[in-house]
Amino acid sequence: MLNAAILAEFEALLGVDRVFADDETLALYASDETPRSCLPDAVLFPTSHDDVVAIVKLANQHRLALVARGAGSGNVGGAMPVTGSLVVSFECMSRIVEFDAANRLVVVEPGVVTDHIDAMAATVGLMYAPDPGSGAYCRIGGNLAMNAAGPRCVKYGATRDHVLGLRAVTGDGREIRVGGRTTKYATAYDLTRLLVGSEGTLALITEATLKLVPAPESVATLRVCYASNASACAAVSRIMGKSMPHPVLPSALEFMDRRAIDAIREYGAAEGLPAGTQAVLMVEADGDADDLPRQIAALEQALAGEGLLEIQSGFTAETIATLWVARKSLSFAVKKIAPLKINEDVVVPVARLANLVNAIDALGQRHDVPIVSFGHAGNGNLHVNLMVHADDADEMARARACRDALIEAVLGLGGSLSGEHGIGSEKRHYVGRELDASTLAMMRDVKKLFDPLGLLNPGKKLPDA
Repeated sequence: MLNAAILAEFEALLGVDRVFADDETLALYASDETPRSCLPDAVLFPTSHDDVVAIVKLANQHRLALVARGAGSGNVGGAMPVTGSLVVSFECMSRIVEFDAANRLVVVEPGVVTDHIDAMAATVGLMYAPDPGSGAYCRIGGNLAMNAAGPRCVKYGATRDHVLGLRAVTGDGREIRVGGRTTKYATAYDLTRLLVGSEGTLALITEATLKLVPAPESVATLRVCYASNASACAAVSRIMGKSMPHPVLPSALEFMDRRAIDAIREYGAAEGLPAGTQAVLMVEADGDADDLPRQIAALEQALAGEGLLEIQSGFTAETIATLWVARKSLSFAVKKIAPLKINEDVVVPVARLANLVNAIDALGQRHDVPIVSFGHAGNGNLHVNLMVHADDADEMARARACRDALIEAVLGLGGSLSGEHGIGSEKRHYVGRELDASTLAMMRDVKKLFDPLGLLNPGKKLPDA
């Protein structure tokens, strides 16, 4: 529990209506989407950059850990408090500071809802390209912390690729500005890309200058059904490899495996899927309306091959929405398999996606754990969901062994622990398997430079020394 005198100092700093230490508020901010939780000592609601500077300086005086939080929609414990920590919630820093359509940029505070940025850009024919699945409620600050992405990443890149500059406060209260307002920048070390994805362990971001791009005139969608996972993965390789006669880069290339299809059928959302469907690809293309038929024709040619059962196309908002019904229902459908989802957000080189899918199938059988896999096939990024019952000790032990073997398989394929969800507290003990000791030591040195006392989001991102 926070000392009353220290609590009073924060109240004097921010106002009594911006500092909360009651049981109900602490419980609300004790976790993100991770099953575990930890009560903070207080929750602080800054409303400006200056507030954040003052919070960090006061926390340094009293050696208090600070955990930044957006919407708490992450699922790796990135925003989970640690014992004795203070949560710094950026919900009240939700201003769009500047919208510069002429230069295709927007300056925002970290509490802005991600989809609101794209909606504003759309009013002048522009687009904020990153599209995480939680975009309707997640905050841009959390996206910056985790380098969030989504289906459009295959063509447009992740959050990091759309950040021009940042304003931030380091762990010892220094104010820094990194990057700028231009798409070309070669003046200094690229600290902008360093801070994006650092999970609030180096600095608290208080303002971001984001790049906007022209919105496509038209979008078309293909729902492609296959008789096996192998056939679907082969089609992904044809699209993303060099064998396509007239290459087209899709704006989305999503995969659902056979267990995902089974779950959708059980849920009652598989209407229209042909009999024998064991894998589905959702493929989108965007661009000029006159060019879209050419793109779709080229994609259909690449998608055709052994195991193809059906290709359905959609060129209107209504038909596109219908084609996406099965994919959109998946998060609800898997809950009928088991109540707890252990989600691994792994990524491998695209050409090795089939190897990963085969390994997942084998691991599920070996450990007797239901596994549902789906995700962003165009990037080699799959969400591997181990479906378990938390009250079944034997099943949980098998799931832990299965998860461990999955990580080894991913790294053996030249892959990485996380494609877009981050590391947080849940995966940090695996990081040493991917990174060598010298690299980890240098990263710890960087952490110490930005945050000498180790107060920012402790217990996250990097394993203990």
